[in-house]
Amino acid sequence: MSLAEFNSADPATVRELLTACLDVPSWVDAVAAGRPYPDRVALDASATGRTALITWEEAAAALARHPRIGERAGGSGVDAAWSGNEQSGVQAGQIDDLAAGNAAYEERFGHIFLISAAGRSGDEILTALRERLTHTPEEERDVVLGELGQIGALRLDKAVGA
Repeated sequence: MSLAEFNSADPATVRELLTACLDVPSWVDAVAAGRPYPDRVALDASATGRTALITWEEAAAALARHPRIGERAGGSGVDAAWSGNEQSGVQAGQIDDLAAGNAAYEERFGHIFLISAAGRSGDEILTALRERLTHTPEEERDVVLGELGQIGALRLDKAVGA
């Protein structure tokens, strides 16, 4: 969708698109309310600024709707397709290692391991997972918030052109 189409689309269409980018209702509401945007720079600035305000409770709710790394998202929506594409660096032989790492991570932190997987190989993801298992819960929450923001930014870039 072009920026002009995004700016003029009906609110339900915009909410659906933004929710596929980042399933945090306050972020969706704020970015949608900023329309019309004069250019992509303004849209990106609004989205980034609102991403910085996401609370841990909002992030935790979004995590509950994300697939685990190494698992395919359910459904047939655009967000499921994006997730599959983003995780394309994971090879079949890495699934067992990721499953074990995911289980250890969830046991330690109480939520799924989230990483902006786009452009990363399975080895890079496994290395990051193992390194992040050494974090304190507070450190890891900060990392997760950053990763969530990166995922949202990448998806918004896919969703809305110039």
